[in-house]
This record gives sequence, C-alpha cells and structure tokens, in this order.
Amino acid sequence: MIPGGGQPNMQQLLQQAQKMQQDLAKAQEELARTEVDGQAGGGLVKATVTGSGELRALAIDPKAVDPEDTETLADLIVAAVQAANENAQALQQQKLGPLAQGLGGGIPGLPF
Repeated sequence: MIPGGGQPNMQQLLQQAQKMQQDLAKAQEELARTEVDGQAGGGLVKATVTGSGELRALAIDPKAVDPEDTETLADLIVAAVQAANENAQALQQQKLGPLAQGLGGGIPGLPF
C-alpha cells in the first residue's frame, strides 16, 4: 500500500518533473549548437541548418549556376534546405523524443 492513501509523493513527482525540464532545456541547447546538412542536385547545392532548424550556411557549386535557368537553381536551394530541415527534425526526435515521452510517464493529464 502506498503511504498517503495511494497518492504519489508530490515532492518526488515535482523533483522528477524539474529534472526532466532541465534535461529538456539541455537537449534544446545542444540542438541549437549542432549543425546538420542537406543537399540537392547530387551535391550541387548544400544547406546547413542547426538542429533547431536555423539556416546557417548555403553552398552552391558553380556548375549549378545557369543565368538562363534560375528556376532550377531556386528549386535546388529549396530542396537542399528542406533536406537539411528533415535531418534536423530527425535529430530533434532522437534527442527530444525520449525526454518528451518521459514527461508523461506517471503524471496523469500530461499530453505526452
């Protein structure tokens, strides 16, 4: 039988929630510092974003630049940035997923 009529120890729950919140903040800081890449056109255009999705760099191979066809270059840039953001989202899931799942474990009413 759990002391206190079956109610969980609120102090312990608060401490667990506080630790998870600290872990989540630390993981978010790490994501903001981590850079991931995406590319398009077989590497003609490369984009670098942080794990939180901030565009940091864009590299365009001169072979991708055709003054007569700027639409293709624009499409390659968009595709490279999208690929980098997809990689950032995967990194977010890897880093934050377990923490978000942990927040809901044992605490009724949390959406995780």
